Amino acid sequence: MKKIIFGLAILVMAASAMSSCSSRSGKKSAAEAELSDSTKTVMEMEKMKMEEPEFELVTSHGTMKLKLYSKTPKHRENFTKLVAEKYYDGMRFHRVIEGFMIQGGDPYSRDTAQINLWGQGGPGYTVPAEFVNEYWHKKGAIAAARKGDMANPRKASSGSQFYIVHDENACLHLDGQYTIFGEVTEGLDVIDKIATVATDRYDRPYEDVMIISIKALNTEPETISAAPADTTITTPADTAAVAPADTTSAE
Repeated sequence: MKKIIFGLAILVMAASAMSSCSSRSGKKSAAEAELSDSTKTVMEMEKMKMEEPEFELVTSHGTMKLKLYSKTPKHRENFTKLVAEKYYDGMRFHRVIEGFMIQGGDPYSRDTAQINLWGQGGPGYTVPAEFVNEYWHKKGAIAAARKGDMANPRKASSGSQFYIVHDENACLHLDGQYTIFGEVTEGLDVIDKIATVATDRYDRPYEDVMIISIKALNTEPETISAAPADTTITTPADTAAVAPADTTSAE
């Protein structure tokens, strides 16, 4: 009888130890799962930052925060490269149309002595079009200027000139015609300030609307190979055309 009682006691102790071990193992697995989920979330956030980098655009009329889109990688990488080179710093928004868009990115716009060339400058190459149906010309959308269809049937984008939508209703006809590669996420009021400055008959602001600087907020500067060169010389914009010109103008 004593042997049976002793044996039962041993079994109870063993079962208790196994239960305790199982409980600790369960807690450990739950903790590991939680840590794994947290790590996964951080990794996904970091991936998103790389795929949709953010930038601070400081102008003479205020500061905007920009986000580039993941599904237009050629334009994203080209813009990131130019920002890392400080390519845009010191340029002007050289073409402004209230109720339509504001346009910049022409290196000639740094020099008022070359005002007749404003709209024709760039880095010497174009970027292949990247049309994505889910991106549209909403207010604050950032799109690439380009030459007109006759000279540019493939709708390749200017290597540097871009425009920012002021009034989406006036720009919706441009969907599928010009590559939209980002948007303004903060500072939409700055677009309003710039869009309402007085301009001449060529849509050039009478006052300087400067791009003081553009800098990356969540990416390390790096050298990215330039887009394939397009040696075709851009032609002066048709100033009567109501479209973002890459003259390069969006025509």
